[in-house]
Amino acid sequence: MAVYQANTLPPDVWQALRNLGPVPVESKEKPLFRAGESPAGLYLVEEGEVQLYLGQKSPRPESKPLQPLEIAGPGSVLGMSETMTGGTYKLTAETLVGARVSFIERTAFLNVLRQDHELCIHIVRMLSEDLHRLYYRCRCSVSSDSRPPKAS
Repeated sequence: MAVYQANTLPPDVWQALRNLGPVPVESKEKPLFRAGESPAGLYLVEEGEVQLYLGQKSPRPESKPLQPLEIAGPGSVLGMSETMTGGTYKLTAETLVGARVSFIERTAFLNVLRQDHELCIHIVRMLSEDLHRLYYRCRCSVSSDSRPPKAS
């Protein structure tokens, strides 16, 4: 599985987010967030990797295991769409060994966007690129599933 730079931002935008004073996250024992939870804010992957999963862990032993989706590496911003819309997280995110992640509270982030129009445009551009990437990924998946089997 390749490392994906989820929502990677230009250096000046990354620095603008760092200037918001993100708080380091201790997440060795639990996920950063789970699918279905309300967004508290967004997460900056400073070092290491974060595994993204479809679904959420259930305390019941007979529940289905999480399906790995991709790995987010340094420079990734997680939970941006949910933080912007207020919708629930669509994925579950767990830090891998050696990861260092910081957190920016939703209200503080939204307040800065109201004041910094250039940052707001960068965020809109980033979300648009994510949408196009996901559209392409779905399109490729559908087209590869619909091919007729090769004759022997």
